[in-house]
Amino acid sequence: MLIPILQQLFKRDLNKLKNEIGSYKNEDSLWRTDNEISNSGGNLCLHLTGNINAFIGTTLANTGYVRQRDLEFSLKDVPKADLIEQIAATQRMVEDALNQLSEKSLSEEYPIRVFKEKMTTGYFLTHLATHLTYHLGQINYHRRLLDS
Repeated sequence: MLIPILQQLFKRDLNKLKNEIGSYKNEDSLWRTDNEISNSGGNLCLHLTGNINAFIGTTLANTGYVRQRDLEFSLKDVPKADLIEQIAATQRMVEDALNQLSEKSLSEEYPIRVFKEKMTTGYFLTHLATHLTYHLGQINYHRRLLDS
């Protein structure tokens, strides 16, 4: 029951992420920060694709993805088209990975310890979906504030 819900949420919000990144009128604005806004929309996008590829791709689907978390926040001026392709590739990977899971696997312990406490795979996938939504809202606000 949870797998179809997660599939819908990740599909919906990764599509929204593609739309948000594609909606920046000025490509330089993707990378702007200002005063209290320390993360650009572009860096948040890199963070989201890196996070999802690490925790779903590497850990659950054995994709071999190697995360470089520092670059998610320090890399700049990645072309908008490249970001959109990274999102699309992430979306395909998530779809494949979730198709491989069983409902039973969701109640099993997530293979790595991310937080202090152990958690189920279903709990952590739900966390990842809400993490995506949280940063998606930040990107939307960033775009509306700083894309002039």
